[in-house]
This record gives sequence, C-alpha cells and structure tokens, in this order.
Amino acid sequence: MSNAVHFSELGLANTREMFARAMAGGYAIPAYNFNNLEQLQAIITACAETGSPVIVQVSKGARDYANQTMLRYMAMGAVAMAREMGSNIPICLHLDHGDSFELCKSCVDSGFSSVMIDGSHLPYDENVALTRKVVEYAHQFDVCVEGELGVLAGIEDEVSAEHSTYTRPEEVEDFVKKTGVDSLAISIGTSHGAYKFKPGQAVPPLRFDILEEIEKRIPGFPIVLHGASSVVQEYVELINRYGGKMEGAVGIPEEQLRRAAGSAVCKINIDSDGRLVVTAKVREYLANNPGEFDPRKYLGAARKELVKLLKEKNATVLGSAGKA
Repeated sequence: MSNAVHFSELGLANTREMFARAMAGGYAIPAYNFNNLEQLQAIITACAETGSPVIVQVSKGARDYANQTMLRYMAMGAVAMAREMGSNIPICLHLDHGDSFELCKSCVDSGFSSVMIDGSHLPYDENVALTRKVVEYAHQFDVCVEGELGVLAGIEDEVSAEHSTYTRPEEVEDFVKKTGVDSLAISIGTSHGAYKFKPGQAVPPLRFDILEEIEKRIPGFPIVLHGASSVVQEYVELINRYGGKMEGAVGIPEEQLRRAAGSAVCKINIDSDGRLVVTAKVREYLANNPGEFDPRKYLGAARKELVKLLKEKNATVLGSAGKA
C-alpha cells in the first residue's frame, strides 16, 4: 500500500495500555468482530454507552468483504462517532487470525493498531519464526501483535480445525521470549463457531488448570481467549422459530467466561453471538413484516438488539463497563 497510514492518524489506540489496565483491574477487554456498518455502529454505541474500552476486529474475509480502503474510513468514522457521543473510550482496530506476513504487513500499513498472526497450525519452530517476523515489522510502528499457541477446533471464516490441541504450558515462556509478542491466544477448551459442542454433550469446563499453569510461567502477560461466544439460546430459538435451521448450537457458559476475565485473560473474542443476534432479528422482522423491503427497517432492528446484547456482555461477562 503506497499511501500507508499510521493508526494514530485514525484516532485509534493499540492494546498495550488497555491490557495493562485490564490485568490490574481483573476484567477483560471485549474484542467484537464485525462485517458491516450496522455491526460496527452497534459495537461503538454499546461500548460508548457503557464506558468500555473496545477492540473492533475483522478477519481476513471480513476485510475483503468490507474493502480495505473503505474499512480504514469506517474505523476513522467509528472513532469520530464515539467522540461525538461524548465518549473518550480507547478503540483498537485488530486483525483477527492473520495467516501470513503479507496480510499482517498490509493491515499495519493501512492503519490497524493491532494484528494477530496465527501460526498455530505450523510446526512450533515455524510458528516462532513467522510470529517473530510479524513482530519485527509491526513494532516499528508501535502496532501490537497477538500470537497463538495451541489449536482451537471449529470453523470461523477461513480458520477451521477438526480437533483442538490444548496449549502446552511448557512452550509459552520460550515462545513469548523468542517472538516478542504482546499477547498470546491460548487453547483451553473454547472453540470457533456456533457449534462448539455436540448436541446433548455436557459442556466440558474450560481448562483453568492449564490457564493457571501458563500464568505461573509468564506472570503478568496478557492472555487472549478466542471462540468465546456463549451462543445465547434465546437467539438460536428465534432463528429456528422464524424458518432457520440451527440444531444444537451451543457455546461457552458465561460464568466460565466471567471467571476467565478475572485472570490473566485480558481479551475475550466474541463473533458468533453478534452474527446470531443480527440473523435472529432480521428473520423475525421480515417474518412479521412480509411487505417490508427497506433494509434500514430490518437491519435497524438487528442493530438495536445487538447494542443491547453487547452492553450486557460488557457489564456482566467481561467486567469492562465503566473501565475506559
């Protein structure tokens, strides 16, 4: 990108200060994925109204969907919107599951304040080398980097894995030291998508023993939980009631996430819940108003409900409300 821009020019913040405060305060920063304007508006509205710092994040697919130039201005607009609401919350724009050095570099050059390089599917030494390369580039521009050790099962955009592999605590110190990453995504039983567990299967508790062991080995180091949607059943039921077919969609119980937020987990990623809310309300609206064809009507209903859900998450699950 010839016309590179620094994240500070867009009014964005990186995660360094956010994580330090979250660690000290025993809460987690919400990292909400978005794909379109309405989702971004809802995220900013909910976080501005609850006084919560926020990480807005896009996957590679979402960035392609939005168009990377358009996305830069959307981020800039999001900051301006929050400020016009009288809110000074820090806002970070983050790349979720970057899969190559080139993609991460492109995001840094287009104004992202944080990027994730996910080399977790690679052999350990290759993961270290790739992550290190991204860190060396990003840190020149004060952009924070998230790495990943361990593999999450499930499907999210381009990321899919049949089986999860728990993070091995004995690798974390070496990984953090060799790569220089700013935060680490770990695998302790969360998973991507809306079908985290088999129908009828008892939801296995998160492996807090692994988390505690990791905290011992890298004390005070920011940990990230991916695949942490709770898959709110009320929305799954709404989707099914109005013609959808989502059998057995199950997520992570909120009390487990609340417990994680009180630990070294500084960032909790939530994507599927946002998708479910939007789809549920669009289906409900169109079923009840079959003559309506104005997208503002059904997307407006979806946006309003998403604001409600996110405010609730900030206040009761992540503990980030009022912390900006």
